Amino acid sequence: MKNFGIIGYPLTHTFSPSYFNNKFKEKGLDAFYDKCPLEDISEFCALTETKAFEGMNVTIPHKQSIIPFLDEIDLAAQKIGAVNTIKFINGRSIGYNTDAYGFEISLLDLIQSPENIDGALVLGAGGAAKAVCFVLGKLAIPYKLVSRSKGDVRYNEIDKDMMQHHHLIINTTPLGMSPDVKSAPEIPYEWLNEKYFLYDLVYNPEKTIFLTEGLARGCKIKNGYDMLILQAEKAWDIWNQPET
Repeated sequence: MKNFGIIGYPLTHTFSPSYFNNKFKEKGLDAFYDKCPLEDISEFCALTETKAFEGMNVTIPHKQSIIPFLDEIDLAAQKIGAVNTIKFINGRSIGYNTDAYGFEISLLDLIQSPENIDGALVLGAGGAAKAVCFVLGKLAIPYKLVSRSKGDVRYNEIDKDMMQHHHLIINTTPLGMSPDVKSAPEIPYEWLNEKYFLYDLVYNPEKTIFLTEGLARGCKIKNGYDMLILQAEKAWDIWNQPET
């Protein structure tokens, strides 16, 4: 049997096991995808020594801290500075980032063209934010990183002028994710209108408070479900690349 899994913490609500195990069943593959909660990334080595893995996904909070534990990092993942997919081959672990791929395609579905966006506010400064910023840079969309402790702007510094020059707002934090559905990024929602695009990487629930507040004010909104499917399929392609 081939083993796959996802590392992160606490992994209470993760889409990946059911998605990939259903895929294995449909394709008649002798494989299993398991949740592997790691509170401390230093436990990664013991995990991979205990069980031989073919592939792995990485989620909050380990997308950046996993990097020193890998033998090789794909060029795009190096530029992004975060890994969410690992392939194990010939005794070596190789890190990739499929978040950027999934985000770019799903973002363009929302905004249609980068020319429709004058600027973006990226909420959060973790591994997912790095992939988002990489894509915004690729699309030549100016952005500011908003965080409580690092980045370009603090939440309490977002004023009306800044909002008027950044009509795309992307939540990369876990705020609003089930079961913590009553939480939301602290932005001035009262200044939102039909000119704004709100993208939430959270996919459970379907509409977070962040998106609900935007929808009530006429914003175009999108959650992270499409990105999730796209990045998962990209990971599947990586795991099934022929050996070179």
